[in-house]
Amino acid sequence: MNQMISAVKGEITPEILQVATDEGVSPEGLARKVAEGKVVILRNRKRKGSIPIGIGEGLSTKINANIGTSKDHLEIEEEFEKAKTAVSAGADTIMDLSTGGDLAGIRKRILREITVPLGTVPIYEAALYAVEQRKGIVRMDPEDLFEVIERQGAEGVDYMTVHCGVTLGTIERLKRQGRFLNVVSRGGSFLFEWMIHNERENPLYEQFDRLLSIAVRYDICLSLGDGMRPGCLADATDRSQIQELIVLGELTKRARAAGVQVMIEGPGHVPIDQVEMNIRIEKELCDGAPFYVLGPLVTDIAPGYDHITSAIGAAIAGAAGADFLCYVTPAEHLRLPTVADVREGVIAAKIAAHAADIAKGVPGALERDREMARARRALDWEAQIRLSLDPERARKIRESSPPQDESVCSMCGEFCAIKGVNEFLGNRLSGE
Repeated sequence: MNQMISAVKGEITPEILQVATDEGVSPEGLARKVAEGKVVILRNRKRKGSIPIGIGEGLSTKINANIGTSKDHLEIEEEFEKAKTAVSAGADTIMDLSTGGDLAGIRKRILREITVPLGTVPIYEAALYAVEQRKGIVRMDPEDLFEVIERQGAEGVDYMTVHCGVTLGTIERLKRQGRFLNVVSRGGSFLFEWMIHNERENPLYEQFDRLLSIAVRYDICLSLGDGMRPGCLADATDRSQIQELIVLGELTKRARAAGVQVMIEGPGHVPIDQVEMNIRIEKELCDGAPFYVLGPLVTDIAPGYDHITSAIGAAIAGAAGADFLCYVTPAEHLRLPTVADVREGVIAAKIAAHAADIAKGVPGALERDREMARARRALDWEAQIRLSLDPERARKIRESSPPQDESVCSMCGEFCAIKGVNEFLGNRLSGE
């Protein structure tokens, strides 16, 4: 069963029905948006027992958490712990970005043990193979890349980042323009180096129809990667970034015509005053395709706190129409994240997503905040902890400094404003 092809026919798939129920929206309306490409449903037809997730217009803002080994840090069990921690903290999907160890084994175990959708970047595995077997990324055979994509699709991978917009034309524009940080996308850089060395076009662009044939067979959602995303504020919204986005918009139409679901990946590092503009540009150039943003980080100078710089940009991006947020951890730009970093990154992204959902009017988003206000008025600490985005942390902080009067907190104590005014006005809500 293919979600887009079924939706175009007017059919309500079990996955669309499940997502509609979870989101509190009409199945018929959701199917129309899937047919138009405004919403994607992540669910590989080969995968059993996973939870379908809807991303796009009119749905709650979703969160992805990246995990994965490197050759410098090959602790495979730790990566599984990160995946479980991310899901328990609220991540809607996991992306495995492993570049060290048994990549296929890691991926298969995640598919088996984690029920949320799984994304990958196939060129990582193809590049690793090229290094090990052909003595260099620039010696990668395009056939190896398509074999990896086919194999991962057959295993059940739900969505894949493919850097189809890094073309020879994009490279020439970058050379003419110049950039502070050139290319910061790992997958984009692999293709960049391969294309320059071999003086050949990007095989993912050149053989895009072949890629579509694999994607439609397994119902893989293609996440069209931002290989030219800005890696610093000085490079934001430049010609290289926009040229790639123009290419991705063209490929989006071709994918939809083939019955392949597509979302677009976006920046990156973006000044706060350009965030909303970037969302509008993507929605216009890519005909409303769901937008998957990394951050955006609104300043370059906060290593160790980039989960915060990211959450600021993500909240603005989400409110402006971004649909899918890739978390950023405190370890960004410094090292591979720990389990604790992963949890902190997910919570920061959840805050941003919830703030965006309130601004977008997503059903139920504001009501949760109203419930928190009611609990605070009633000095109901258990309800406040239960309603919080991170109950574990909220409880730990409260219990670390217990007040003499348990009805208040240790900051205001007997001078609690809410308690004092309640005693004079009564426990009554204005307007209720």
